[in-house]
Amino acid sequence: MTTSTIVLLLLSVLVAAGLSYLQYFYKNKGQSKLIKWLAFLRFLAIFGILLLLINPIIARKTYETVKTPLALVVDNSKSITELKANTISKEVFEKLASNSDLKDKYDVQLYRFDSDFQSIEESSELNFKGKQSHFDQVAKSLKSINKNLTFPTVLISDGNQTSGEDYVFSFDANNKVYPLVVGDTTTYLDLKINQINVNKYAFHKNKFPVEVFLQYAGTKSVNANFSISQGNSVLTQQTVSFSPSKKAQVVNVLLPADKVGMQLYSAKITSTESEKNTYNNTKKFAVEIIDQRSEIALISSINHPDLGAIKRGIETNASRKVTILKPNGISDLGKYNVLILYQPTAEFKSIFEANKNLRINTWIITGNNTDYNLLNQQQNQMVFRVSSQKEDYLASFNSNFNLFATDNIGFENFPPLENAYGSIKTNDNVSVLLTSRIRTVDTEAPLLAFADAQGSRSAFLIGENVWKWRAQSYLDNKSFDKFDVFIDKIIQFLASNDSKKSLIVNHERFYNSGDALEITAQYFNKNYELDEKARLTITVTNSKTKQVKRYDLLRASNAFKVNLDGLAAGNYTFTVKELNSNSSYSAGFEILDFDIEKQFVNPDLVRLRQLASQTKGAVFVPNQIDNLIKTLLENNDYKSVQKEIVTKTPIIDWVWLLVLIALALATEWFVRKYNGLL
Repeated sequence: MTTSTIVLLLLSVLVAAGLSYLQYFYKNKGQSKLIKWLAFLRFLAIFGILLLLINPIIARKTYETVKTPLALVVDNSKSITELKANTISKEVFEKLASNSDLKDKYDVQLYRFDSDFQSIEESSELNFKGKQSHFDQVAKSLKSINKNLTFPTVLISDGNQTSGEDYVFSFDANNKVYPLVVGDTTTYLDLKINQINVNKYAFHKNKFPVEVFLQYAGTKSVNANFSISQGNSVLTQQTVSFSPSKKAQVVNVLLPADKVGMQLYSAKITSTESEKNTYNNTKKFAVEIIDQRSEIALISSINHPDLGAIKRGIETNASRKVTILKPNGISDLGKYNVLILYQPTAEFKSIFEANKNLRINTWIITGNNTDYNLLNQQQNQMVFRVSSQKEDYLASFNSNFNLFATDNIGFENFPPLENAYGSIKTNDNVSVLLTSRIRTVDTEAPLLAFADAQGSRSAFLIGENVWKWRAQSYLDNKSFDKFDVFIDKIIQFLASNDSKKSLIVNHERFYNSGDALEITAQYFNKNYELDEKARLTITVTNSKTKQVKRYDLLRASNAFKVNLDGLAAGNYTFTVKELNSNSSYSAGFEILDFDIEKQFVNPDLVRLRQLASQTKGAVFVPNQIDNLIKTLLENNDYKSVQKEIVTKTPIIDWVWLLVLIALALATEWFVRKYNGLL
């Protein structure tokens, strides 16, 4: 309280006393007890009012003892049960949590972790059924809860991590960690498939790489047989050797993609030695083999060497099949992915008309027999104004072309293409790869051009005798490869289509048991704007049991999501449907029978020791729990801190002072009224 406030309080006492004296004692000869009582009440009322006007701040000091936090964290994952350490884990947890000496020194905080990190109250909340061991989340959560504090952590765990960043370096190096290792630390012979790296997709009739990491635990040299099989067929096998100094091997193999669709494979490692845990000797993986085969119709009303050159160039890619057809000999145009219209004539009118509805991507090749009036009527990417005179056109490569990546394979040295002389006008959607020149004069007219508009793609080659280009490429490179790759890129551009869909669903084709199974979807209106009011549902059907489950997809940021965790291993089909428009998407996925928490035969004592060393802690086992308690109690780095808490309260907040003033004035009035002094 400041000096000025004290002076004001003293003046308030004098003012209150002076006013009471003037009211009851000045020029008043009678000084009975009643007068003194009334004067006192008047003094209290006036002094209370002045006290409120001055409003002094009253400070009050209290003291609080703050204990150092002690984080007691228990691994609640299934691997604890698999190592038969769930009972001992509960026992050591209860002994630490109930120790009165630890409670006196520390603020004991109880937690459990698996895939999540949670606070608990007692050991009954431990079930050891977690499907993941996320140590990294433990470190981050403790840093957040006990921010800017120095505290010890007791980690009751087997040290076997299945997700997240390496926990050895995740914990704060300034906060000691005392790992309490549960599980049998005796080293048993164990062969294990630790990890398989493989692409999720592969193309049909190609080979795809598989990288397998093998791990060994043991004290003697062992020869093991590693194999990858599909069903009853062994696709590859080899012998791998391990020793106490060579405990890891990496195997790289190439597997054939012979069958289209989702293919399930099994990797296995075996030996003549007996093992405590054989569950981790086998691991399944899946790859979706995509059939990239494209059906291409090469339509021509004339015979020409270009037809054979184009067909051979395209079919060097085994996923392409070219069928040469006459314009009037096509029964089903819709079964083809790409149409190549070679020198269209009046006979092609029915092809153009039919394709207006089918919207099949088209490659138009012109020449001396082309009906340009028909082309001007049936397409609007190019306008041809030509004469009956023939001309030879050489090629110039446009390095700024960006629709797809391609190299200059020597176009400037290729023989000229022959076409009718005239001018060609293109619209804004046309990108030119090759421009034409007549001898040394650049015409800047397109020779090879592409258009991509409104979900439809087309290509134009202006001139015949492209077979000469293929022959020249062979002469220059002693191989047809460069020219055939160039032709394949044109077909690849035409075979794909980027037309927009209203319902887009993102999902994997296979999941491991225990993995997060989340499917996301987006629904777009006619303006291709994300519709946040869409109502999306998903129906999931087990292919074997035919059990059906239905869920709603919930709105989350810029998509709709559904979590399907808990489904058993097996094949499933599903359909996502938008209820307002009835748009739907159907597909399937497979859940592989793989439990990562069953992969361990021993605690990871090495990494737990590294963690203790990194944080300057120490490793203990269950029969050393008394030593752990003693270490924690005798550690002088962690002391309780006494804090002084100063509470400042303005006197105007004192409600009882207002009550006292009102009571004094009321009492004075009633006493005066009763005694006839008013």
